[in-house]
Amino acid sequence: MAKTLQLPIIDLASSDCTSTSSSIRQACVNYGFFYLINHGVEGDLLREVLEGNKFFFELPLEEKMKLARKENRGYTPLYAENLDPSSSAKGDSKESFYIGPLEDSTRGYLNQWPPDEILPCWRSTMEKYYKKVLEAGKRLISLVALALNLEENFFYDIGALDQPNSFLRLLHYPGDLGLVDEEMYGASAHSDYGMITLLATDGVGGLQVCREKAKEPRVWEDVHYVPGAFIVNIGDMMERWTNGLFRSTLHRVMPTGQTRYSMAFFLDPNPDCVVECLETCCSESYPPRFPPIRSGDYLEERFKLTYGS
Repeated sequence: MAKTLQLPIIDLASSDCTSTSSSIRQACVNYGFFYLINHGVEGDLLREVLEGNKFFFELPLEEKMKLARKENRGYTPLYAENLDPSSSAKGDSKESFYIGPLEDSTRGYLNQWPPDEILPCWRSTMEKYYKKVLEAGKRLISLVALALNLEENFFYDIGALDQPNSFLRLLHYPGDLGLVDEEMYGASAHSDYGMITLLATDGVGGLQVCREKAKEPRVWEDVHYVPGAFIVNIGDMMERWTNGLFRSTLHRVMPTGQTRYSMAFFLDPNPDCVVECLETCCSESYPPRFPPIRSGDYLEERFKLTYGS
């Protein structure tokens, strides 16, 4: 049985930026995960979004498939994604719905929405939540900059947060999977691709992390639920930016026999932002480990590997 991991709790409303950024640095170096409280997303809105999440996934499959994923927006059915093909050939036992940037018509990608007559007010609820979490994420990124011994506005100044390429992903993990002939994963072992992820859940367990991804056998630890808190984790892009100082930690979701709903918000930079080793994270004795790359190119390649197209 996995042990429960005691993650640091970061208070986004704290007036002591020095202490808060120091705690974030420690959390990102040691765990790659932490809890975020007082983030500004009201409990009523969280409950409303969780309820909307449930309503969407209870729709008939034929209705959901009318919104099938295009340009990383829309619906993906059960087993459509396999984050770790080495562990399971069937695919992950979850279905999801992607919502991308709300004002991105210049990029030619448009979100898909269920009709109002089927889910009244659903779009406005999700858009409100998207904006609120984006706001919290931006405030957090300023503290992350301080944690890296950079100016508070560093990520703004380099254009990372000028029209960020952020996605809200609604997730549903069915409780009853029927009879299966291999070990199943709600989400198989993976690290996230981008800068940071802010996750809200319904309180049902299953999330586990592996702090030492290079070691075998892997040791998995449970992440418990803190009511009202976001679970925040560092993505591969931030690990790349920090030259491996901040860790992008492996995590997975194990089936528990209970239905599980969650909302993952991936805060990623403007696609044209160049991700290259930060000056505060390298030296003559510890040179950059990764070459510079456009954020959009990096994420596109990662999505291709995940979805095969």
